[in-house]
Amino acid sequence: MYQNSLNDLKKKEQLAHNTISGINGTARMIYKRAMEQDLLLADPTEYAFIPKDKKTVEDIENKKVEDKYLEKYELKTFLDTAKTLCEIDDYVIFLTLSWTGLRAGEFVALKWKDINFEGNTINITKTYNPKNNTKDYKLLPPKTNGSIRKIDVEDEVINTLHKHRLKQKEIKLQVGNEYYDKDFVFGRLNAPYFGYPNFIKTIENRMESLLTKTRAINKRLTPHSLRHTNTSLLARSWC
Repeated sequence: MYQNSLNDLKKKEQLAHNTISGINGTARMIYKRAMEQDLLLADPTEYAFIPKDKKTVEDIENKKVEDKYLEKYELKTFLDTAKTLCEIDDYVIFLTLSWTGLRAGEFVALKWKDINFEGNTINITKTYNPKNNTKDYKLLPPKTNGSIRKIDVEDEVINTLHKHRLKQKEIKLQVGNEYYDKDFVFGRLNAPYFGYPNFIKTIENRMESLLTKTRAINKRLTPHSLRHTNTSLLARSWC
């Protein structure tokens, strides 16, 4: 009965997938609470699934295929805009994401001890797990054992990171004990949470704002798209 209800929300009510997912999430909490109070013997949501849209070949053919990465010339335009128009650390953030292929969680978790300025390498040993607020977070092992790795980076990235570190030290001197000094490379540079790691959502919002200002690029992308961009650039370098 519960699964049929979810199916009806898709077929009859024609609700969006995210809307049905939200309804299902609320229902799961309600039924879980009911079981805790011994009002139910089983949770009807346990094996339920959100019905997916079934697309025809015609639907796929008629839908515009969007690139999930930036071409080389688009990346240059994007980074030039970041350098001249946006937040104090936008350029170093998006340059590093573009030329390392890091996942957003790995990026946010980076610490200065992970950067080898002499060897031009970055060690990936952890990922960021946000909780309810800025101060409540965890650093966890990467997604898989294969995600623990050392990557080579270009001189431009290393030099930009070095300048970023000097700027970060200036801010630390200015704000003193207000700075949460846990060695994060991309700790926040603004009040009231100096030094705390950025939310991944904050990076996403800043990228969206930056793309809006970069009028020559008409694509809807996320920080993960820069991982695809990195893969594309590496593939072309081998051609």
